[in-house]
Amino acid sequence: MSDYDSPSPPEIANNLPVLYSFRRCPYAMRARMALLYAGQNCVVREVDLKHKPESMLQASAKGTVPVMLVESSVIDESLDVMLWALRQHDPDNWLLDGKMQPGVKELLATNDGTFKEHLDGYKYAGRDGQATAERHRQQAEDFLCELETLLAQDGGRQHLLGQQLTFVDVALMPFIRQFANVDRQWFEASRYAHLRDWLERLVRSPLFV
Repeated sequence: MSDYDSPSPPEIANNLPVLYSFRRCPYAMRARMALLYAGQNCVVREVDLKHKPESMLQASAKGTVPVMLVESSVIDESLDVMLWALRQHDPDNWLLDGKMQPGVKELLATNDGTFKEHLDGYKYAGRDGQATAERHRQQAEDFLCELETLLAQDGGRQHLLGQQLTFVDVALMPFIRQFANVDRQWFEASRYAHLRDWLERLVRSPLFV
């Protein structure tokens, strides 16, 4: 049994899974990357967030992407979509044999919780909210510092948990990319050299491209 919490993978029938997605959503990005890496074919339905399809809302009342339908099952959390895909096929061992490393759940929870909250405040403050944007950026830096410290270990890591790419890198990358793109000049001049290199490697990877 894996230490990661996730629905057990159901049997796939002849019908392909259906993924409701939105191209720019970081949650949907990480789900799509995991599905692509795992070689899992599916029907991708791009969602207009202002006019969400009734079929998606019937499947998941929370109304956010991604939502994946597999036979009679609904998987409507992006991390669960990732883990479902990796349990179908994980050729490079992104799950590290299912062994939970210390701090991984906390990293994921912080990324999807307080960091995402400050990312949204930073991104959507607008020109008239410069002070608000700076406040959210400063608070988000607590998480950036944590990631920078991880990547600086062992003389400089390629990835967050070591030299091997894992699902944790892919789960966090779309959010860090979004943060970096809010003010690219600030990010490039910041003290997060290891984090910049990490992000650049992932953004240039064939998987993301």
